[in-house]
Amino acid sequence: MIGPITSRVIPRRTILKAGAAAGALQVASPFILTARGEVPVKLGMVDPFTGVYAAFAKSEMEGAKLAIDHINKKGGILGRPAELLVEDSANDVGTGVQKTRKLIERDQVDLIIGDVNSGIALAMSGVTSELKKLHIVSGGHTDPITGKDCKWNVFRVCNTTSMDANSIAGTVMEKLGKKWYFLTPDYAYGHSVQQSFVNNLTKGGGTYDGALVPLNTTDYSSYLIKAKAYGPDVLIDVMGGVDQVNSLKQFVQFGLNKQMKVAGSLFELESLRSVPPDALTGWWVMEWWWDQPEVTQVKGYVDELVKITGKKPTARHWFGYVSVQTFALIANREKTLDGVKLAHAMEGFELPPEVALMPNKTYYRAGDHQLMSSVYAGEVHPAAAGKDPDDMFSVRQIVPGDKAAPSVEDTGCKVTWPA
Repeated sequence: MIGPITSRVIPRRTILKAGAAAGALQVASPFILTARGEVPVKLGMVDPFTGVYAAFAKSEMEGAKLAIDHINKKGGILGRPAELLVEDSANDVGTGVQKTRKLIERDQVDLIIGDVNSGIALAMSGVTSELKKLHIVSGGHTDPITGKDCKWNVFRVCNTTSMDANSIAGTVMEKLGKKWYFLTPDYAYGHSVQQSFVNNLTKGGGTYDGALVPLNTTDYSSYLIKAKAYGPDVLIDVMGGVDQVNSLKQFVQFGLNKQMKVAGSLFELESLRSVPPDALTGWWVMEWWWDQPEVTQVKGYVDELVKITGKKPTARHWFGYVSVQTFALIANREKTLDGVKLAHAMEGFELPPEVALMPNKTYYRAGDHQLMSSVYAGEVHPAAAGKDPDDMFSVRQIVPGDKAAPSVEDTGCKVTWPA
């Protein structure tokens, strides 16, 4: 098990050993690297290990650490051991930018991964593009990251909000109704995901109202009273992390689950584990799911992370795993760590099955650098008695990424390369 999160989760000069024992990610001391004459290839991760998204950040880190272990067992990156350096953005834009610059300028990392918070990820991209470092956004979803604010060096693993909304909105209208009330976090991600839903809803002839809710809100009574007064068919809850958990707990406490349905885009496994059974309902999406018997490579990956964490891996584990593996694969193929050369090489790069861990072609689209990964649309429900406690989601449809995503032209992305 990984210990408590601190602002320095992994010591700056720590490397994950290639020979780690099964079920644990062990470390080698720096002097061993010096004695071997091996200079590590350093990868930097900036994520909010404190605050409402801490559980997501921890999962991304665990997935990234597993990837480091796998890579080092296969010879590392360019024949050198890979090292993961982790910094806490504390869910604050200024802190995230400062930690990004530190990792690049002082720690000399060759890759930046992060942030879960879309606003922080966007701000970080200004630093990474300026300093010509490859930047993989693991878990920040707002459309502009690979849309109107796209950058030559930025590639994204998680879906855009449009991809998620396009995969579920039609089903929600068909099965639950077309009058919606939104609970939306008041920052880049929330604005983007609500707009993505509204685009689908208005095309389908629906109506809506809603509220923008500050992050870290604990009392949702005023917002839920307004929702009740509006009388929607569906409460579309697009809050995230602890905010989503708190809002759904109060949704049930106020008895609104008896008056309206609930649905949304992401209802991540980290959050499913924390809400009451009455709130485990409705149609949602996952961006990766642990129960995929038709994809043979998934079981071994799941079993390994269960040994490490004691729980089934989530989409966030997959985000971290894919981010690190992508960098290692492309660097080893191109035999370089140069950010510009790697970014050019990543356009159109397809993940191999043992990394994609999903059906359908999974690749980084050349025009906007968005990973075209599958979207898992389905129903949330309590785990059945005697079943796996994490069996709280039933996949009803798997939508290929390039079917869910808008066209490159519609994203507004125009990649400008450095001279």
